Amino acid sequence: MKTVFLDAATLGDDIDLSPVTSMGETVIYSHTSPAQVSQRIGDAETVIINKVKLNRDTVGEAPNLKLICIAATGCDNVDLEYMKRRGVAVCNVSGYSTDSVAQTTLAMVLSLATHLGEYNGWVRSGSYSAGDVPNRLEPVYHEISGKTWGIVGLGNIGRRVAAAAVAMGCRVIANKRVPVPDFECADIDTLCKNADIITLHTPLTEETRGLISRERIAMMKKDAILVNVARGAVCDEAALCEAVKNGRLGAVGVDVYSQEPFPESSPYTEIMGLDNVLLTPHMAWGSFEARSRCLAEIAENIRSFEAGGTRSRLV
Repeated sequence: MKTVFLDAATLGDDIDLSPVTSMGETVIYSHTSPAQVSQRIGDAETVIINKVKLNRDTVGEAPNLKLICIAATGCDNVDLEYMKRRGVAVCNVSGYSTDSVAQTTLAMVLSLATHLGEYNGWVRSGSYSAGDVPNRLEPVYHEISGKTWGIVGLGNIGRRVAAAAVAMGCRVIANKRVPVPDFECADIDTLCKNADIITLHTPLTEETRGLISRERIAMMKKDAILVNVARGAVCDEAALCEAVKNGRLGAVGVDVYSQEPFPESSPYTEIMGLDNVLLTPHMAWGSFEARSRCLAEIAENIRSFEAGGTRSRLV
């Protein structure tokens, strides 16, 4: 089968693509614009994408297309209903980035809670060396032990973060579409009102789009820390940035945006220089190990499809 990878650069230049390229004829493109999709996949049987959108408007005729492999867990870049009607199989990759995203989530929360950026800046500026006091304790920071950590989305990543939060002495409350007996579950409003730390791990669906709304942000504690490593559109981004600017939230960490990369007109540009804001370029999923696992899983999905299997099939 001929395979076309439309945006290989999203997996990084350091990743060995041989798990896929060794399987047969493979064409690799670093980047592909929406206008280039139909021409590039014209005679492909398998298409691999990460961020490229595949739908009625972009795919074109593609008469040989049989399989789409998403190099991610989220499937919002592919019109699943359209592909189902066309008889095109779609596979994603789940579980490959759990440790990577959980690690980044914890790093964001701990850095913001402990003001590490500000303390590091004090030393880097030379102010510490120029002073006559052996330590600096401003801005004041607090231990997270005993705090309430709200987890929105209780999949693999949410559960891994919850386990770490418990290990650090936090009470964990979780928001899950179907509550489970092994966690203290709460509706989203209750979680927003009571959590000192809120981390988002839910997929983007019509139900979760705008879940963290202006009204729910207003419910949060004034010193709450919110970290979004889910999808940008889960939050009302304008309301979130406004709350930070106005001192209505303690700190914000964000790795995902409704438009990536976010443009100069994004509300995030107005808060990116604040000490209590940590913005990263959608990198939480992308440890070397996670990206290597992702590619290996894609290769297994292709093998399964060729053998008549349904491994990781969405449609």
